[in-house]
Amino acid sequence: MAAMSISASLRPDGSSSSPQSVIFFLGLYMMAIGAGGIKPCVSSFGADQFDDTDPTERLKKNSFFNWFFFSVYIGSFVAGTVVVWVQDHYGWVIGLWIPTLFIALAMASFFLGSSSYRVQKPLGSPLVSVCQVIVAAVRKRNVDLPRDASLLYELPEDVPMAEGTKKLQHTPVIRFLDKAAVISSAEELYSAPWRVCTVTQVEELKIVIGMLPIWATGIVFFAVLAQFSSTFLVQGRMMDTMVGTFAIPPASLACFDAVSVILFVPVYDRVLIPTARRFTGNERGFSELQRFPIGLFLSILVMAAAAVVETRRLALGRMCILWQV
Repeated sequence: MAAMSISASLRPDGSSSSPQSVIFFLGLYMMAIGAGGIKPCVSSFGADQFDDTDPTERLKKNSFFNWFFFSVYIGSFVAGTVVVWVQDHYGWVIGLWIPTLFIALAMASFFLGSSSYRVQKPLGSPLVSVCQVIVAAVRKRNVDLPRDASLLYELPEDVPMAEGTKKLQHTPVIRFLDKAAVISSAEELYSAPWRVCTVTQVEELKIVIGMLPIWATGIVFFAVLAQFSSTFLVQGRMMDTMVGTFAIPPASLACFDAVSVILFVPVYDRVLIPTARRFTGNERGFSELQRFPIGLFLSILVMAAAAVVETRRLALGRMCILWQV
C-alpha cells in the first residue's frame, strides 16, 4: 500500500518503464501476495483462539465468525464512503495513504496482542500425507484388499497421536485408497512411509475428496461476489448517479452491501441463530450443509434481480443508480 501511495505522488510521463509505473505494478504484486497471506489465515487463526472441547468456547467461536465479518464490512463501508469521497475531492495521494495508515495500525495492534494468542503448533504438511497415501495406493494397485478392515494398518492403541489429532474409523468408500494401508510384508512397517500408510491417513484423504464437491460450490459464490467490484461498477457508471443534488460515486455502491451485512449480522447472531437452534437442535442453528444451499439460493436471487435491472436499463437508456441497491 505504501508503494501504491508513493506511485500516486510521482509525476507520470506516459512510459511503461517510468518510475511511477514500476512502483505502481510492484505495489499491485505485493498487495496480491500480502492478501494471499492474510485471507486464508486470519479467520482460521481467530478460530484457533477457542477451545473446541469447551462447550462455552465452542459457542463463542461460532459467534466470533459473525462479528469477524461484521468488522470486515465496517472497513468496507468506510472504504466505500469516506475513502472514495476523499479520493474524488482530494486526489489519489491522500486517498491511498489513508488505508496505508490503517494497515500499519492493524499490524501494530496485531503484534501488540502476540503475548496473549493461542498458537497451534504445526503438525506437518497435510499435502505430504495426501501424497503418501496416493503413492502407496498406486504402488499396491495389484494387491487384494482383505475382507476384514481390521487387518489394515493402524497405529496401536497405546501409541499416542499428535496433539489435536485423533484416529479415524475405516469407511467402505473409495476402497482403492485402502490399498495404501495393506501390509504386504513386515519389513514395510520399518521402511519409508511412502509404502504403507495408516487407516487414519487414508480416511483423511477420503474426507478431503468428499469435501471437493462442496468446495467447488464456492467457485459459483465467488463468481457472484466478483460482480460487486466489476460488472456492477461498470453498470453504475452507465446509470444516473444524481439523487436530488447529490451525486453518488459508482464505487460507493459497495457500501450498501456493507451496510446490509452490518445491520443483519446482529439480527443473525442474536435472533435468527437462537431461534433456528430451538427448531433444529443444532448448537450453530444451521449445519454447514444447510448454510451452503441457503447462501447459494440467495445468490441466485441476487443475480436474477441484477439481470432484471440491467434489462430495464438497456430498454430505458438511463435509470437511477439506486435501482442497484
